[in-house]
Amino acid sequence: MSPVQIVCAVLLPLLWGYQFVAIKVGLTEFPPLFFLALRFVFIALLLVPFVKRPTRQQLGPVAAISVFLGGLNFGLFYVGLGLGTGSMSAVAYQLATPFAVLLAWPLLGERPTLMTSAGVVLAFGGVVVLAAGPGLSTDVLPLLLVVGAAFAFAVSNVLTKRYGPFDPLMLMAWSSAFTVPQVLLMSLFLEHGQLASVVTADAHGWIALAYTVFIGGIVGFGLWFWLIARCSMNRVAPFGLLLPVFALMSSVLFLGERMTPKLIAGGLLAVAGVAVTQIGPRARAIPT
Repeated sequence: MSPVQIVCAVLLPLLWGYQFVAIKVGLTEFPPLFFLALRFVFIALLLVPFVKRPTRQQLGPVAAISVFLGGLNFGLFYVGLGLGTGSMSAVAYQLATPFAVLLAWPLLGERPTLMTSAGVVLAFGGVVVLAAGPGLSTDVLPLLLVVGAAFAFAVSNVLTKRYGPFDPLMLMAWSSAFTVPQVLLMSLFLEHGQLASVVTADAHGWIALAYTVFIGGIVGFGLWFWLIARCSMNRVAPFGLLLPVFALMSSVLFLGERMTPKLIAGGLLAVAGVAVTQIGPRARAIPT
C-alpha cells in the first residue's frame, strides 16, 4: 500500500468509529430501521443525479452488494446497536475483518501470508482485551445481530472486490438507492412511530443523521470502495480492527465513558497488529 492509501485506511476507522456515537444519538430520536432508511434516502438523492448508471453487467452485482452491505449489514447493525451498547457493538463488529480475510481466500484467491495472519491474530487479541472491559452488554440477541452484520459486511466487501472495480460514487449512489426499499419494507413491518419521530426529533438527531450521510456514508464508503478496488483484502481489511479503538475513544470523549488500562492495552495491540499486516511482500496494486 502507498503512504496515501495507508493514511486513508487509518482515517476510515476513525470516521466510522466516531459514527458509533452519531448512530447511538440518532437511535434515541428515530426507530433504527427508519433512521437507516433516511440515511440511504439522502445519500441516493445527493449522488444518483450526478453519477452514471450501472451497466447491464454491473446491475446484478450492485444489487447483490446492496443486499449484503445495506439491507443485512446496516439493518442488523442498527437494530443490534439500538438494543445493545456502543462498546459491545464496536467490539463484535470487528469479526468482519477475519470474516473478510477468510472469505477472500476461497473466493478471491487471496491467500493470507504468515505476517498477515499473525497481524490479524494480534489485532484481534486487542479486540478481545477490549471485550473483556467492564460495562459491556452480555445480552445474546444484540451480540448475534452485530456478528451477523459483520459477516454481511465481509460478504459485501468480497463481492465488491470480485466484480469490481466500480466507480466508488456510482456504487455508493446506486447501492443506496437499491437499499431504500429493503429497509423501508423492514421498518414498515417491524417498527412504529416513524412519522412521529420526524416531527419530534431534535437537532441532535438530525445532526447525527447528517454525520451518517456525509461523513460515514459518502466520504467513508467512497474511500473504502476506492481502497478495496486498488489493494488486496488482506492488506485493507486489518485496518478495520482499529475501529473499536476509535469507537471507544469517541465514547470517552462524548458519552462520558472512562479511559481504562484495558482500553489502552487493547488499542495498542490492535494498532500493532495492523502494523504487522503491512510487513512483508506488497500485494500488486491496481493502477489509479
